[in-house]
Amino acid sequence: MDALARVGSPHTVRTRRLVLRPVEATHLADLVALKGDEAAFGLMLHGVRTPDRTEQELRDDIAFWAVRGYGTWAVHRAEDDAFLGIAGLMERPDGRGVALRFALWPWSRGQGYAREAARAALEFGHRAGLKRIIAVARDSNHASRAVLGDLGLRPCGGFEHQGHPMLVFESLRAPSPPAQQTPR
Repeated sequence: MDALARVGSPHTVRTRRLVLRPVEATHLADLVALKGDEAAFGLMLHGVRTPDRTEQELRDDIAFWAVRGYGTWAVHRAEDDAFLGIAGLMERPDGRGVALRFALWPWSRGQGYAREAARAALEFGHRAGLKRIIAVARDSNHASRAVLGDLGLRPCGGFEHQGHPMLVFESLRAPSPPAQQTPR
C-alpha cells in the first residue's frame, strides 16, 4: 500500500495495535486469499469465496461505503502493516439489520485482534448513528461468541441456517442524556 493510502480515508480507524482501513481495490489479493481459505472464512455466511465472487464483493463493499458511510475494513497490524483480516458492518441479506462481522487469519488469532477490531467497528457504527447493531454466530463458534459477549452484545434470538443453529446478538446504542435546560 502506498504512502497516500496509509494517510487514508476519514473512515480509517486506529486502535492501540491496529489500523482499520476501508477496503479498496488494493486489498483484492489479500481478500481473495482470506476469503478462499476454509480455516479463515469457512464459518462466515455463505462460506469460502471464489476469486470472482470476492472481487464482486469488494466492488459492493466499496459502493456500500460510499452510500452508507460505514462498511468493511481491512484490518492491519499497526507495527508492521501486516494484513490480519476484515471487520465491518454490513446489512444482512436476510433483513435482520446491520451486522457486525469479522474474520481474521488463523495465525493471528488468540492475541485479541478480533476483539479489538470488532470493538472499533461496533463503536464506529454507534457513533455513526446506528441504534442497533446485530451479530450472528454459529452456536458452535465459541470463539466468536466469546468476542461478542466481551463486547457487551446480548443474545436476542436465533434461527437455523443450512442445518446449523445460529445465535443472534445485539448491541443497542445508549440513549443520549437529556439536554440540559438553563433556568430563565
